[in-house]
Amino acid sequence: MTDVLATGIRFALYADLLLLTGLAAFPLHALRRAERQDLRVIEAVMAPQRWLALLGLIVSLIGIAQLTASMQGVALLAIDPAMLAAVIRETDVGTAWLVRMAALGAALAAAAHLGKRPMTAASTIVIAGSTALATLMWAGHAGASEGLTGSIHRISDTFHMVAAAVWIGAIGAFLILLRPRYGIVSVSPAMVARSLERFAHVGTVCVLVIAATGLINTQIIIGLNNVDRAIDAPYGQLLTVKLLFFALMLALAAANRWRLTPVLADECVDPAAARRAIQRSLTVEMLAAAVVLALVAWLGTLEPLPA
Repeated sequence: MTDVLATGIRFALYADLLLLTGLAAFPLHALRRAERQDLRVIEAVMAPQRWLALLGLIVSLIGIAQLTASMQGVALLAIDPAMLAAVIRETDVGTAWLVRMAALGAALAAAAHLGKRPMTAASTIVIAGSTALATLMWAGHAGASEGLTGSIHRISDTFHMVAAAVWIGAIGAFLILLRPRYGIVSVSPAMVARSLERFAHVGTVCVLVIAATGLINTQIIIGLNNVDRAIDAPYGQLLTVKLLFFALMLALAAANRWRLTPVLADECVDPAAARRAIQRSLTVEMLAAAVVLALVAWLGTLEPLPA
């Protein structure tokens, strides 16, 4: 039960912080300068930010309490406050938690000013969200690595997650813009198609970063020469499933880029039908991303190699 709760908390934090960071990054890389001044579009994409920052704070509180309960071997509501304070003050995980809480507090404050200075607020949230994501690297396998190898692992993992945040946040932003309320009635299909085109270049960089850092992390955790042994353990089997869902995301992203985006931009095509087609593709891509994140959260609780 403890492992299930820990995995659930890790998944919630990953999903929340990836969306917080990625949605804030979207206007900075996918919109033109003039489009960034359209408060209707910015408010649509950034509307979840305040709630995501608040949710991150709440889940982080539950997470540090769950860790303390696990260390004490007691129920979540039976933790010793003195032990909780000691975990926060005296451990690397506690220090990372304090940094995360401060970063999320800054993101929450920035989200409150989106209507006045949207791009400044978005930039602040990207920095705060990326910082919060980096603090998650002090748990799981990256947190267990020591010395120079540990530092490389945590830096690699941070870049891995930030790149994933930009990708997943863009999927979320496009799904928001393609909703009927913000879609063809008020936001032109041409603008969405243009944003998809601009994101294609950023998305390519994200994929390259994710692939490169994934190889580095795999080498550190199991060693590429131990891949055959890892396949015999649950860790290696789940990692294989994760890679298959990542491949599915790549295939869907390629279809969006080369087949569905040109259709959306074509004025001779029914815009409602084009919107529905790319919505379906993006929805499946987001569901695949959710499975990948769930597997990442689970993998962090498993031993990489069989005994």
